[in-house]
Amino acid sequence: MRALISVSDKRGIVEFATALSRMGWEIIATGGTMKTLREAGLTVINISDITGFPEICDGRVKTLHPKVHGGLLGRRDLEDHMHQLEENGIETIEMVCVNLYPFEATIARDNVTMEDAVENIDIGGPSMLRSAAKNFRDVTVVCDPDDYAGILKEIEETGNTTPATRLRLSAKAYTHTAEYDSHIATYMRRQAGLPEKLFLNFDIVQSLRYGENPHQSAAFYRAAKEVPYSVAFARQLGGKELSYNNIQDANAALNIVREFDAPFCVGLKHMNPCGAAVGRDLKEAWQHAYEADKVSIYGGIVAMNRPLTAEVAAMMKPIFLEIVMAPSFEPEALEVLASKKNLRLLEVNMEKSDEAVKQYVGVNGGLLVQDADTTIKPIEASMCVTERKPDESELRDLDFGWKIVKHVKSNAICVVKNGMTLGVGAGQMNRVGSAEIALRQARDAGYKKGLVLASDGFLPFDDTVELASRFGVTAIVQPGGSIRDEDAIRKANEKGITMLFTGMRHFKH
Repeated sequence: MRALISVSDKRGIVEFATALSRMGWEIIATGGTMKTLREAGLTVINISDITGFPEICDGRVKTLHPKVHGGLLGRRDLEDHMHQLEENGIETIEMVCVNLYPFEATIARDNVTMEDAVENIDIGGPSMLRSAAKNFRDVTVVCDPDDYAGILKEIEETGNTTPATRLRLSAKAYTHTAEYDSHIATYMRRQAGLPEKLFLNFDIVQSLRYGENPHQSAAFYRAAKEVPYSVAFARQLGGKELSYNNIQDANAALNIVREFDAPFCVGLKHMNPCGAAVGRDLKEAWQHAYEADKVSIYGGIVAMNRPLTAEVAAMMKPIFLEIVMAPSFEPEALEVLASKKNLRLLEVNMEKSDEAVKQYVGVNGGLLVQDADTTIKPIEASMCVTERKPDESELRDLDFGWKIVKHVKSNAICVVKNGMTLGVGAGQMNRVGSAEIALRQARDAGYKKGLVLASDGFLPFDDTVELASRFGVTAIVQPGGSIRDEDAIRKANEKGITMLFTGMRHFKH
């Protein structure tokens, strides 16, 4: 039995090769791998001794040879194949252990040249993987160091890997080369100025019980590279399995949390915030977020940007919640919530990052791709377009309201005061309808003056300003940009309301 080993990622390779050698396998290796194994005291056959041909072209050509690929592709069950191998002095190879030049890591480096990128395109490696994968009935193909232990166990117990294992490893090898080639194709098409072709590589996290509704099947996938504020990379510390709708809602909540540096907490339902607040500490943020809408938060999701303490956990415990998310949980907080068996507790990486994130939305027969809306303008007094200017308290609330309304389904209106939401109007067919919902919520909660209103889109008429003035709004923030902006400004001046234009819209369909 012979194994051909040629790896860039040398994790565990010495131990793997040592175990194979101990079980009677001959080891063939190339360049750097051969050097590593020989330094570890292993007897290793140089690939050039197999091919009878030296490595040439700076190592570009070393395994592309009939004595390699014939030994991999020859079918052991076909007499003609075996006769041809014998006639040409080709011995069979029963295992290929290969992982590829680090192309993706190379092009991720700053100022990488095209020459460096091209030199890190592996040719022989994918060829050997594909040859071995094609002949999986007779050949074991290994591209992932995490598979070493299982392979060794099977060989030790049965003398070889099982047919089922070889099939599984073949599928992994084809996946590995497909992903590898997709990175190369994307890079080379970009260099050549060809129209972009989108390749997506996502790994399954879990199959879901169902999708949005019980008759819809669904699954949850994650990207190859970890990003912050991600449900896909969160660590679940308790509770039952996440559902499709849980994941959608949790993602929406994390996008809101991302906006805030001060202690912050948000309650969310159906992908819209139902209560959100900043505070001097997490306890105050939670209290205000909960008080903002004690009804809607029932069965909702809570996310915060500070470690969950036992004190705050005890305040949450009597309330029926689906998910609680935090950057970490104090052990005592976990103990407090341990009795709520179905409550999902997610520990989420909330480190700030400026890395661009893409957003993908499926449509019938197509895919929409855009940059995620991760930027926002801080609210400043210089944005004021009215005669009355905002005071410091109003500026703080305008900034808070603007960060929240960005994440509310359009047409979106948020009414806030003292760093907490008082009313949220979402998803209405006209902006006045959303404003009425939000303003009535604030009035029903006992707030009748000194309110701040945020609108995710411009106000096309002065009717929203007129309505806001009747409910005690003294400051409004909106993007501006309507052909009738002057009507809204004129009405604000008439009512003594300060109004700010951000010049940036955050429409969320």
